[in-house]
Amino acid sequence: MKFSTSEYFIKEVYLSFKRNTWMTLASILTVVLSLFILGFFSIAVLNLNKLANTLESQVQVSVYLKDDINKEDLDETKRVLENIEGTQSVKYITRDEAMKNFKDRLGDQQFLLDALDNTNPLPDSFSVVVTTPEQVKEVADVAQTLFTVESVSYSQDIINHIFNLTHLIRIVGVALIILLLAAAIFIISNTIRLTVFARRKEIAIMKYVGATDWFIRWPFLLEGIALGFIGGSIAAFLLIMIYAQISQEIYDAMAFFPLIPQYPFINYIVLAVLISGIVIGAVGSLISLKRFLRV
Repeated sequence: MKFSTSEYFIKEVYLSFKRNTWMTLASILTVVLSLFILGFFSIAVLNLNKLANTLESQVQVSVYLKDDINKEDLDETKRVLENIEGTQSVKYITRDEAMKNFKDRLGDQQFLLDALDNTNPLPDSFSVVVTTPEQVKEVADVAQTLFTVESVSYSQDIINHIFNLTHLIRIVGVALIILLLAAAIFIISNTIRLTVFARRKEIAIMKYVGATDWFIRWPFLLEGIALGFIGGSIAAFLLIMIYAQISQEIYDAMAFFPLIPQYPFINYIVLAVLISGIVIGAVGSLISLKRFLRV
């Protein structure tokens, strides 16, 4: 593409924006709303998926051990736990590992542990993963009888609903993202179609005088890309602000909620929104222009 031609295309985009100010603003607003909704639901679905993974990881029995257990008793306890019917795996977790896992779950809220002053109140434990949720109580009852065990933790009331809930979250989440993406493409392509329709006579004249299809396409393609990028940038900015606010509100109300830390997560969302805006704008322009090139 020669510089003079590129300059012409850029000038055409500018003139199109200037001639159709209100339509341009309406198109950008449509892109902003579409990508904001898509981005917001994507954030929600990804966080719900993290919650689902957390719930699934809790389909287990936490066996907390007494202090000062010798290695022989520890190995015997593990052997007994592994031989309980319904046990899938047994993992020994030291108190240091437990604290590290706890900090990872806190994410951005690790400062809540500052009050402990580097002390570790967590005990050594075994994490027992069971084959099915129905076997949790049976495994827990046997573990509780062992002399090396201080206490056993599990939540039978919610375990039976975990798999159904996580399955539903993932299905609904993926369906929402697909539907919103399709809706965004439909809305943006039809919005750009209005701009193309307003210039249909100009396109026909250019075809009659010998202009190539791509020579005609480029100004509209660049216009769509520009609309998508501007709209995507605004949507990304709004998502950054809102996710930061929502994260703070959730942490204030539920400090242990397994929310995805803001960074670098929000950076990936911003990049995805910007790329989506550019791609959707370009595709929408090409789709909208197709029928008007048939002269």
